[in-house]
Amino acid sequence: MKLHHAPNTRSVRILWLLRELDLDCEIVFHKLGDPEMRSAEYQRVHPLGRVPALEDGGKTMFESGAIVQYLVARYGDGRLAPAVESEDFPDYLQWLHFAEGMLMPQVNVIVVETVLLPPERRNDVNVARATKLLSRMLSAVDDRLDGRDFLAGAFSGADIMTGHACIVSARLGADIADKPNVGAYIERLQSRPALQAAWAATPDA
Repeated sequence: MKLHHAPNTRSVRILWLLRELDLDCEIVFHKLGDPEMRSAEYQRVHPLGRVPALEDGGKTMFESGAIVQYLVARYGDGRLAPAVESEDFPDYLQWLHFAEGMLMPQVNVIVVETVLLPPERRNDVNVARATKLLSRMLSAVDDRLDGRDFLAGAFSGADIMTGHACIVSARLGADIADKPNVGAYIERLQSRPALQAAWAATPDA
């Protein structure tokens, strides 16, 4: 198994999951913006030249949510996902996909408009709209976490996906002062050794 990874990207989710499951995996480190990621060779791994990309058993996957679902189903041995017949299973799927369906589109706009684009091309209207929508999405997470430690019963792949998106949102400056459940949730997730190891991973680690 091989993971193509770059720090501070969605591939952190996959490295976090690998550490939670204690799975052996070769980690290939990339640096965003390197010409190598645009090479024909790498685009045979990931057609968009991005991360994550997971190679396993002759198959390659490059959508983070699908990779999480795949690894939990194939290697989880009942860990990190409720059983299909469990009452938590629909919630698990809901919050597994909430990250990319709701939170990350707003995060993407904010990153593009405030980090990637030069100042003369930035659009404050886009940032304001994305910031407002992101706050609404985080409010839904806050409501869900009322009286809960995690999104779907015990800690699961849903927390790796949506929890990571919450952490990224807060790091980008999303206002969570009125979302105490999200704030406490982020602290719980950040205290997990597997996530700490994923954040800290370097080519020499």
